[in-house]
Amino acid sequence: MGVGALAAAVIVSILVATPALGASGPSSASPRLNPLIHAPKRDAGRGTSTNWAGYAVGGTGATEVTGSWTQPTVTCAKGENSWSSPWVGIDGDTSNTVEQTGTDSDCQSGKPVYYAWYEMYPKSLVELPLTISPGDSITGQVSYASGSFTLALTDHTTGRTFTTAQSSKKAQRSSVEWIMEGPSSGLLSDFHTVSFSGASGAFGSQVVDPGSTNADQITMVTSSGVFRALPSSLTNGTSFGVTWQHA
Repeated sequence: MGVGALAAAVIVSILVATPALGASGPSSASPRLNPLIHAPKRDAGRGTSTNWAGYAVGGTGATEVTGSWTQPTVTCAKGENSWSSPWVGIDGDTSNTVEQTGTDSDCQSGKPVYYAWYEMYPKSLVELPLTISPGDSITGQVSYASGSFTLALTDHTTGRTFTTAQSSKKAQRSSVEWIMEGPSSGLLSDFHTVSFSGASGAFGSQVVDPGSTNADQITMVTSSGVFRALPSSLTNGTSFGVTWQHA
């Protein structure tokens, strides 16, 4: 997951669960489909990607990104294996790492599957000990200070939060993103529409959001240019939706 650019980097991981989660630790999530790369820009000026739909803002020295979404419900065909994933993160739009946290709405053997995770890409995704259900109100946040990334995910519906501190020697902190992701070589789960709100980020003292002048609106397309997932226009600069179009 979480590949808006090319792969690289070795990440040192330190897992810290909040007391509210008890003693249970994280486990490796179900295997992801092939990681994807951020696609070239369209001639019309709007960004496209084979695996991302949403917004990204570039800059120098990213220090924070946050955003909220409602966990989407997926519709699965008989025997379908597919995935879709809303997340927020730092890096990946123009760099080789992604520091990110989010949730999945997948189809596994035709059955809906929902879970939460964090990832310090290219290190493997780590599934969180949180029970995620369709309709849950989720907030993700990634922040950086004093050489360490803090990744936090809160399910406001259940009142549970997971937080982890991670380090990366190769993170460039060159972008912040609010993304709905899926596979370029595989099926994108029919998540209908996912709504993001409260999307904001920072590069030190410079506060940004999807409405910033240098924001990149990204449409998910097939390799032949067919729309797969479309981001909407913005509401108040911090809210938007992403709508499924094609598997």
